[in-house]
Amino acid sequence: MPIITVEWYEGRSAEQKAEIARKLTDLLVDVGKTQREHVWVRFVESPKSEWAIGGELQG
Repeated sequence: MPIITVEWYEGRSAEQKAEIARKLTDLLVDVGKTQREHVWVRFVESPKSEWAIGGELQG
């Protein structure tokens, strides 16, 4: 069972997440030859202030 975790800044709409989940699932079904019901997508959102890139806080 493929599990995809998307970690990113908070703020995307439910519609955006639904579209991303559909497209990632389609990709795994097509390329990974798995069944739709076996693909899990998990969104982990956190505020920008919780991220550092290149040693610099983003928030």
